[in-house]
Amino acid sequence: MTAMFSKAYPTAVEATPIEKLSPISETFDDAESITITKEAERKIIMKTDLHVLPILFLLFLVSFVDRTNIGNAKIEGLTTDLHMVGNQYNIAVFVFNIPYVLLDIPSNMLLRRWKPNIMLSGMMFCWGLCTIGQGLTQSYHGLLVCRVLMGVCEAGFVPGAAYLIGSYYKRHEFQFRYSFFFSAAILAGAFSGFLAFLLVKLDGAGGYAGWRWIFLIEGIVTCCVAFAAFWLIVPWPEQAKFFTPEEKSIFLARLRNDRQHAKMDHGNLSALFACLRDWKIWLFMLAYFGADNTASSFASFQPTIVQGLGYTASQANVYTIPVYMVALVIALSSAYLSDRLKMRYPFTMLGTAMAITGWAIQRSQAGGPRVLYFSLFLAQGGTQMLMPVLVVWLSNNMGGSFKRGFAIALQIGFGNTANFVSANVFLPQESPRFTTAYSVGLGLQCLSMVCCTILATGMWRENKKRDRLAREAPSDVMIPETEEEERNLGDENPAFRYTL
Repeated sequence: MTAMFSKAYPTAVEATPIEKLSPISETFDDAESITITKEAERKIIMKTDLHVLPILFLLFLVSFVDRTNIGNAKIEGLTTDLHMVGNQYNIAVFVFNIPYVLLDIPSNMLLRRWKPNIMLSGMMFCWGLCTIGQGLTQSYHGLLVCRVLMGVCEAGFVPGAAYLIGSYYKRHEFQFRYSFFFSAAILAGAFSGFLAFLLVKLDGAGGYAGWRWIFLIEGIVTCCVAFAAFWLIVPWPEQAKFFTPEEKSIFLARLRNDRQHAKMDHGNLSALFACLRDWKIWLFMLAYFGADNTASSFASFQPTIVQGLGYTASQANVYTIPVYMVALVIALSSAYLSDRLKMRYPFTMLGTAMAITGWAIQRSQAGGPRVLYFSLFLAQGGTQMLMPVLVVWLSNNMGGSFKRGFAIALQIGFGNTANFVSANVFLPQESPRFTTAYSVGLGLQCLSMVCCTILATGMWRENKKRDRLAREAPSDVMIPETEEEERNLGDENPAFRYTL
């Protein structure tokens, strides 16, 4: 063991040679050292923000509107016109998630070898066609087919976009950027309700019911945005053309300085098994599962919950808007603080505590409609704070491009299986109290809190252990002797420190 891990690692972070960064490899071929000034770095970050984030934000906003508009269509006559009975609406929500979950990881692995603009815009155009199909279908079974195909087309979009964004930023710059991207889903929730309120006024136009116009107009918009996205989505970092040669050198150098010894670049069986053996990935998955159950519950059923408080269908769509807008402010402000403080765990605790309180109020049905409506602000705000923090916290603590891409896809893919739960626990016979759904939501949110605490404790102890080893033998802490060994050690390299 000593012979295998015999090379010492530096105890201080120094200027690092530029690497040729790609989605497959994080090794640099150029040995030139770069001096990075704060002013140059600030300009590069601003330019990166302007090129990377706006288009992906728009794509996710459109994606989430298309994914959740079925909840708005339901209360505007979808189930009546398609003669849906019993739990058939729940099944229509449920079937979307089967391909969406199963294809998340394969899609993200494929994205690593394709140009992002081709794959992401192509996926978007296809799911736009499926959205239009939902507005044209004349039967329940036709709706199911459209929902399944839509799940196929959307699979991998969110982890793929997260992976692309993460490849452009340092670890403690990623949280606010990902939360900005993720906030598109929150804004979409508010925008979807308002848009549905307007579109149903077309009821009867062209012989189509109002709920059909929700799908038709939103699907057409999606296809149009997909064409623009083809030209606007950025490539992988080493292929970026919006930098000057000098800026690109600084850009790549700063990423290398941030990642240092954390490498897992070879997508072989050894790397795959190393990912599967990592206990952190599984706990991050469970934590995300609990949070996603809350998010998916409200995405598909919040208009129904609000309507159950005594409001009309149109009022229910409008009254979901303030809930999402408050959640948007909470998500972005907490993300900014998280990056500034370079801390993740405290924000997961705050988010889970808020969501647990919201679920508990709904479960107890304490107070009148105003108290129950307020509980939606707590549950949504806490969950929308928690979910992006969990993705970024995982990404921060995964060493190497292969492991980071695999782990994000696994976390989001498995986390989205919570949609299977949320789609089947809002039982029609329990409306409007939904005792089963609120009990399950409360329990899974508590699971998230427990997982986050175990993660923080485990990584804190590992950091202390590595610090102790570095102090005891600062010039001879063991790292892999060969380049091949070092390239695939990832965050298990003793020079790596976990973000808490």
